[in-house]
Amino acid sequence: MKIPRFIPLAALAAVLIAPGPVAAFPATPKATVINYLKSITGRNIVSGQHNKEPASAPGQYTQQVHDVTGQWPGLWGGDLMFNPADVANRQRVIDQAKTEWKNGSLVALTWHACSPTAGSTCAFDGGVKTSVTDAQFQQIVTGGTALNQTWRSRMAEVVPYLRQLRDAGVPVLWRPFHEMNESWNWWGHRPGANGSAKIYQQMRDYFDSQGLTNLIWVWNVQDNPAGGWSSYYPGGNYVDVVTLDAWYKSYPSAADYQQIQSIAAGKPTAIAEMGKVPTASLLSSQPNWAYFMIWSEQLRGGNTDAEIQTAYFLPRVLNQGEITLG
Repeated sequence: MKIPRFIPLAALAAVLIAPGPVAAFPATPKATVINYLKSITGRNIVSGQHNKEPASAPGQYTQQVHDVTGQWPGLWGGDLMFNPADVANRQRVIDQAKTEWKNGSLVALTWHACSPTAGSTCAFDGGVKTSVTDAQFQQIVTGGTALNQTWRSRMAEVVPYLRQLRDAGVPVLWRPFHEMNESWNWWGHRPGANGSAKIYQQMRDYFDSQGLTNLIWVWNVQDNPAGGWSSYYPGGNYVDVVTLDAWYKSYPSAADYQQIQSIAAGKPTAIAEMGKVPTASLLSSQPNWAYFMIWSEQLRGGNTDAEIQTAYFLPRVLNQGEITLG
């Protein structure tokens, strides 16, 4: 159920306290979600909300959406985290993902992984937001080296969590090595076949070997005006969904949109991170985005309640309870 874009406060209060729609999804293969995203492309877009640390409260920002709109996002986003306290609470994140899927939302996971040159848990600065030399990066992606063995052990640590979601029948929009064209992270800003794309390919090969058949592989770049995003693309055999993070500007430009559509070559596309909620004008001019995800604290930090309400009740926008998987 959607409420009108503008309603009296008393009526809004009644909606906010009313129970939201529940549309439980059955155990579903990942192809069903991919096909669903393709089917709504050009017509609809799924609303999404990311939930950052602490991992002990993995639904805090989706709750804020509900507080403002009376709706739950159609996509819940979480993170496998990096610092010790949050890594210790990864199970909370997985449990929340199961709950969100049961309640009728799609599930997306990001991983701010610690560099293999740092500890298995780390601070963001110096652990995730850090640099490795070209020589160190080549060791990370070269089998048999100490750094490669360390990195494989890090990947192995998250496999049991992702298997839980597989066993529960939950497909996951899995977005590793996000913003691959950026230099703030240890894995990025290395174009070409032996660069950032290679570590993405290796993770997919490894996770496939571990039976993680529920992962929908999401590739991601940031809207860096330098462009050239295709030089980071791992290839169509490795990617299911092509996405953009909009941070250099509030909304993707027409050129950004066209560059992503060109790379995707018919695969579903989405805005995986943004701070401003989308407008009717944006969605009309860029109709092929299949979902958007607002970044955690930017929901209230970058938008008024009226803007959030307007976005969630746009005719094109699908919230929890409005997603039907065939």
